[in-house]
Amino acid sequence: MHVKKEFLGELLGTFLMVLFGTGSLAVSILFDAYNGLLQIALVWGTGVTLAIYLTRHLSCAHLNPAVSIAMVLGKRMKISKLPLYLVAQFLGALLAGGVVYLLFGPSISAYELNHSIVRGTEASIQTGKMFGEYYAAPGSTAVVTLPLAMAAEALGTFILLLLIFALTEGCNVGRPDNAMAPVFIGLSVTSVICLIGPLTQAGLNPARDFGPRLIALMAGWGKAALPDSFGGFFWVYMLAPVAGGIVATFFFVKFIEPAMNKPSTPCNC
Repeated sequence: MHVKKEFLGELLGTFLMVLFGTGSLAVSILFDAYNGLLQIALVWGTGVTLAIYLTRHLSCAHLNPAVSIAMVLGKRMKISKLPLYLVAQFLGALLAGGVVYLLFGPSISAYELNHSIVRGTEASIQTGKMFGEYYAAPGSTAVVTLPLAMAAEALGTFILLLLIFALTEGCNVGRPDNAMAPVFIGLSVTSVICLIGPLTQAGLNPARDFGPRLIALMAGWGKAALPDSFGGFFWVYMLAPVAGGIVATFFFVKFIEPAMNKPSTPCNC
């Protein structure tokens, strides 16, 4: 029963988060419903917050393979639980991508018809990016190479994991109340998206990218569902977030956590 509870928590939480997030992208692209990156980032952050409130007493609400791996390395979770968490996260993201496609499939087809877009061609990246992320997408003014995209995703995930550790670590007397931690984690996601979103769409989560991208692959986008021909899907959106999370874990455990555990001294400044 305990295992089922954790699986359910990660499945539901990741599903809800990705549903709101990718749904906001679909609504923005298809209907011009949002006026800028900040609004989409706020929807993502709100989705994260709500998903954590829904599931944190079921599974601690990791909702991200990079977070789960970081928690194992930081000795916050047993490694034996990791496969269960990863399967639930990837499945939740896949289901969310499928629901978004079911909801907006007819509207996507109408958009493609009105804009003379043939699904599967490079032009169809315009609609494909509501599922998987792209760096240096056609029409973007950002100049982004593969190494820069990897660095951006790793940095964004590093910042996110560092804040998650700080917001949930008991020895951090400056952290907010437990009841408010999900709100600040959601705001952390929003802030990171605003920072690196113009470069990579701010994946920060291998499950969030892979699940919806797989839906696009199966729904006819084909090679256009992938960001490039150099393996960018794997290097930028799968490996880089995990690497950023690992570095954040060791940085927090080796430097920040020991400093927090030291007795504080009065400030005389």
